[in-house]
Amino acid sequence: MHFVVKLGIFVACYAVFHAYILGPYIAGGVCTSQARLDGKTVIITGSNTGIGKETALNLAKRGARVIMACRNLQKAETALQEIVQKSGNENVVAKHLDLASLKSVREFSEDVNSNELRLDALINNAGVMCLSTLTRTEDGFEMHMAVNHLGHFLLTNLLLDLLKRSASSRIVVVSSMGHWMFTKTAFNFKNMNGEIAYEKFDAYGQSKLANILFARELARRLEGSGVTANSLHPGVVASELSRHLPMVMQGNNVVASWFLKTSEQGAQTSIHLAVSEELEGVTGLYFADCKERTPAETAQDDQAAKKLWEVSAKLVGLDTSV
Repeated sequence: MHFVVKLGIFVACYAVFHAYILGPYIAGGVCTSQARLDGKTVIITGSNTGIGKETALNLAKRGARVIMACRNLQKAETALQEIVQKSGNENVVAKHLDLASLKSVREFSEDVNSNELRLDALINNAGVMCLSTLTRTEDGFEMHMAVNHLGHFLLTNLLLDLLKRSASSRIVVVSSMGHWMFTKTAFNFKNMNGEIAYEKFDAYGQSKLANILFARELARRLEGSGVTANSLHPGVVASELSRHLPMVMQGNNVVASWFLKTSEQGAQTSIHLAVSEELEGVTGLYFADCKERTPAETAQDDQAAKKLWEVSAKLVGLDTSV
């Protein structure tokens, strides 16, 4: 049989396999809730691209007032116009937020607390992944820990009063299976900000472990307040987050993209946690593919979660009480 014919048969077979078996498996769970969010306000960090942008679009289609909290306002405005056009919802705004800067986090929070009447959902989505070299922020923190955890920790605490006044409300923390895949140890307080050594995968994994521990302790502290907090793994997504990985692992690599979720697919669990009626009152849990999952044992350590809260509060200059 001619090589071209064999190749054609192979491609056709793979296309069928991908369409009906591999593709649906990679896509994972889908948020099936039809809940409307008219009259409600949501904040999504890092929403100018990737799963954050798709989350913003979905919630805008549901009628929410969407606040896009982004570091790059130019990119945010471009994404905003697209979201407004696709959703038909003009109640979408972009505000500057650089999670690597405590000053920026405080300024953003002051703006929101002064100008917003309510906050029904805070989706801590923004993140950085696997920077090749140790990078410190203006506050002296290691970049993964600063953006992925400490910035969101401060942001959440500064917006808690507004979230409580708007109860029932929800806090959604985007973590990753990297909390066990990229780091095999318990949370390393001694090397929290690269004080001893730096390895990019471990730094990312530790920050994602911090996300789950934070959501767990936050849920405990908010018990009875009407505010819930849950964390999630979005899946392995073809997005800009992977831009610091080797080329073969990046989301814009054609071959790699065959085995990765799209941003829309990756956003489904964030959307599920933000809107699904069945999750009313559910708190302190970890999800993937729109279902509750069990995180690594290191992410179930309540003593570590409590200690992380106290250490984080000291680092960002926050009172330890909620």
